[in-house]
Amino acid sequence: MTPPPTLYERIGGHDGLHLLLRRFYADVRQHHEIGPIFAAHIEDWPAHLEKIAGFWSGLTGGPALYGGGMAARHIPLRLEEPHFQAWLGLWHRHCEAHLPAKEAAEMIAIAESIGQRLRAITGAHR
Repeated sequence: MTPPPTLYERIGGHDGLHLLLRRFYADVRQHHEIGPIFAAHIEDWPAHLEKIAGFWSGLTGGPALYGGGMAARHIPLRLEEPHFQAWLGLWHRHCEAHLPAKEAAEMIAIAESIGQRLRAITGAHR
């Protein structure tokens, strides 16, 4: 029996994930609240998107391409609740606009879980 396709496969694999992330981060970069944070810390957007895609690939059942340290990289950013809300709000919108409902819900649930962990980790270091 063939295993069911992974979330990674259902969102279009590498190409589908990259398309979602390019669209999403185009809006993030223009957002009045979180755009300046990214602008201050990301110099090479293609490399950053590749790194983020590697992170999401592993989370969705695709190849595990991310080396780790995601939470620690966010500590110096001094993120607060409005930043998390802005990022997650944009993520919700893009997932719902560009993915089938089931896959959008799964991607949103993963992001919400990551957000909760980051809130706890960054909050502990304030």
